[in-house]
Amino acid sequence: MNNEDDASRFARIVTPHLDDAYALARWLARDGSDADDILQEACVRAFRAIRSFAGGSARAWVLTIVRNTAITWLKQNRVAGFVGLDDLGADERLHAEQGGHGAEPCLTPEAELIASAHAEQLAQLIAALPVEFRETLVLLDIQGLNYREVAEITGAPLGTVMSRLARARRRVIMQIKEAEASSN
Repeated sequence: MNNEDDASRFARIVTPHLDDAYALARWLARDGSDADDILQEACVRAFRAIRSFAGGSARAWVLTIVRNTAITWLKQNRVAGFVGLDDLGADERLHAEQGGHGAEPCLTPEAELIASAHAEQLAQLIAALPVEFRETLVLLDIQGLNYREVAEITGAPLGTVMSRLARARRRVIMQIKEAEASSN
């Protein structure tokens, strides 16, 4: 293929997903300027790898590149906020060891409470989550991907994705309840 073919393939496969790609980069970086840098680098990587796209979900392929680029960029430019199992509380650790809720996301009472929170407050709470929880919550609840797609993008087992989502939701809900209790 020549560069023109690569350019048109890039336009067909990557361009339709740039809004989602930027949103993911913004959530992971927690900064618009950093997200711009990450997205630019991700686009370069996607263009270089465009011939390797073999079909399937173009959105998942693009978001995987954005996620991997963000991880690399954040490691090079600032300290990452990854959470290990030892960093979790006893309840969180027990829940993580028991796995998540089911095969596909559904509107749970927890998801409803999160959705009802003020948008700005919610954005701040999500941004404060450790990166593994934040990316899982964003990919599932905001980007609308399914568990299998998130597992593919993050390289994490399906059960880990489910438990990360449950822990992320639980942390956000606890913070919402604490904020409501302190305002009463």
